[in-house]
Amino acid sequence: MTDLPLLGAALQADDLERLGDLIVTEHRDIELQDFFMAEVLNGDWRPQAQRIRQLLSGWRGRLGIHGPFWGIDMSTPDPEVRAIVTKRMMQALDVCADLTADQMVVHSPYTPWDYHTLDHFAFRSAYDWLIANCRASMDPVVRRAEELGVQIVIENVQDKDPDIRATLARAFESEAVQVSLDTGHAEFAHGSFGAPPVDYYVRRAGAQLCHVHLQDSDGYADRHWPPGEGRINWPAVFRALNELDRIPRLILELNDKRDIPRAIGWLSAKGLAR
Repeated sequence: MTDLPLLGAALQADDLERLGDLIVTEHRDIELQDFFMAEVLNGDWRPQAQRIRQLLSGWRGRLGIHGPFWGIDMSTPDPEVRAIVTKRMMQALDVCADLTADQMVVHSPYTPWDYHTLDHFAFRSAYDWLIANCRASMDPVVRRAEELGVQIVIENVQDKDPDIRATLARAFESEAVQVSLDTGHAEFAHGSFGAPPVDYYVRRAGAQLCHVHLQDSDGYADRHWPPGEGRINWPAVFRALNELDRIPRLILELNDKRDIPRAIGWLSAKGLAR
């Protein structure tokens, strides 16, 4: 069983206190979700960071954070809104620097409307315009991430096209920008918008895939259920993951953090992860 990939979890500080025996003592990867709200990033977040450092004493896993996303669209064409997007991302990188986190999750800007409409414009001009807007927001962020040794991973949210955020990541021309997959978001897109199944998202991301949110869905909504409660074909997903040269960070992102031990047990019983 020790050759199975080790599961990490998306948590806040309070969850670390409750789940320390499972997460900290087993040195599982952690994605902190304390630092994506504007009021937190604009406030004094350092006491919370200090609390987290104390909770992680002796822990040797890999640490990431979820970057800001509510109201944050990196593809905005409005220069005043863009300045806020850049500011929030820079504030999140301040957190990474303080906690020595080396990965930050950000959200893809693409929607089903984009999938069906961007090709309406000649010469792929709408695709290029959207990427140019993203770069205008994020280029300074990417440069700072490079300096800090932080990897930015772009997570699918409403992406119907499994390739499009990988194309966006490559457009930054930086090893510091790679791809994240949220399995529940992909299943939602599959069930509601006719996107490919989740394992296809894994294969299409390929070597760019550096982070995965593991959560289950019924294909109707973004459920964040434990694996096994929805309809995702988990053996197919892990088969695709095991085809990669290296396994990305596997982060359980569940609505109810109390389900994390049960989710680990379910995937372990299936012989998929531990």
